[in-house]
Amino acid sequence: MSTRASIRDLTELVEVPAGRFTMGSADFYPDEGPVRDVDVSGFRMERHPVTNARFAVFVAETGYVTVAEQELDPADFPGADPELLVPGGLVFTPTPGPVPLSDWSRWWRWQPGASWRHPGGPGTDLEGRDEHPVVLVSYEDALAYAAWAGRDLPTEVEAEYAARGGGPATTYAWGEQPDPGGRIMANTWQGRFPYRNTGAKGWAGTSPVGAFPANGYGLVDTIGNVWEWTRTLYLVGADRDAADALAAAGDDGARPAPDPGASSCCAPQRAEALPAADLAASSRAPGETRPRRVLKGGSHLCAPEYCLRYRPPARSPQSEDSATTHIGFRCVVRG
Repeated sequence: MSTRASIRDLTELVEVPAGRFTMGSADFYPDEGPVRDVDVSGFRMERHPVTNARFAVFVAETGYVTVAEQELDPADFPGADPELLVPGGLVFTPTPGPVPLSDWSRWWRWQPGASWRHPGGPGTDLEGRDEHPVVLVSYEDALAYAAWAGRDLPTEVEAEYAARGGGPATTYAWGEQPDPGGRIMANTWQGRFPYRNTGAKGWAGTSPVGAFPANGYGLVDTIGNVWEWTRTLYLVGADRDAADALAAAGDDGARPAPDPGASSCCAPQRAEALPAADLAASSRAPGETRPRRVLKGGSHLCAPEYCLRYRPPARSPQSEDSATTHIGFRCVVRG
C-alpha cells in the first residue's frame, strides 16, 4: 500500500479466536465429509467481503487488470468456439419459467465485456453499488488484492470455522431453521429457482455488505450474498487433509512437480505425501487445465431445491480462472 487513503479504505478486521470445531457434514452433499474435529489457530478476518469501492482503490493504485478483462489463451479452452474467446465472464440470467435443474447453461451465459466494472456486460455499471461485494473476480484477482493489502485469503478450515461464529455445529450457521421466526438471516434465493426471485429483504442479486445479521464473531455475509474464494484446493475424501495442510502453509500448488523417476508410478501414495503440483492436478475437472479452489458460504443464487449450500460445511469447486456474478472474496491476517 502506498498511501494513507489505502489504509483507511481497507476493510475492518475482526478477531476470530483459536478453538476446536467439528468440520464437515454427513447429512447433505458427499464432498462435505469426512466429519472431523479440527483445531484452529486464532486469526483476524475482514468483517465483510471486499466491496466494489475497496477493489476500485486497489485498481486505481496499482493499475491491475482482472482476468475477466484480459485476452483469453485458446490453449486453456480446448475445443471452444474462437469467437467466444474474448474478455468477459459468466453472468446469471433468470429463465422465463421452470427448466430442468440439471443444465446450468440454461441460466448462465458467457457475456463478452462483463467485468467487475460492468457486472452485467457493456452498458452496465456500479452505480449505487459501492458497498456491494465485488464480483467477476478470479482466484488470481483475489490473491493480487490480498497481496496488495498485506493480507491473505482464508483457508477452507478458517472460512468454515469463522462462519460458525463460535456456535455449535447446527445445520445453518445460526441454528436448525433456515428462517427462524420468519426472519431472513442471509441473502439467498427467495422463490422458485431459476426464474422467480422475490429477493431477500428486497435484494434480488447481491446486497450491500452488512444488510443481514452478523454472526457471533461480528462477521457479516459469511453465508449468502456471494461465494468466497479460499486458498484450499478442491479435493474430496481423505485428500482433503492434504489440501488443508497445503493451504495452511500458504502453498498455491503451482510449484513444479518433482522428477517423475523419483518414485514408482505403480506404488500407492498417501494423500499427505503428494507434492503440491500433483494435488493441484488432482483438483482439476475433467477436460480443464486449471486447478479448482474451494468456494465457501453460498450466494444469492442458492435455493433449497437446487443448491442447499448456504451452510458452513458446504463447499463448491471452481476453476481458478472463473469470473462470475456470484463469486467474491474476503481476506484474513494471521499471527
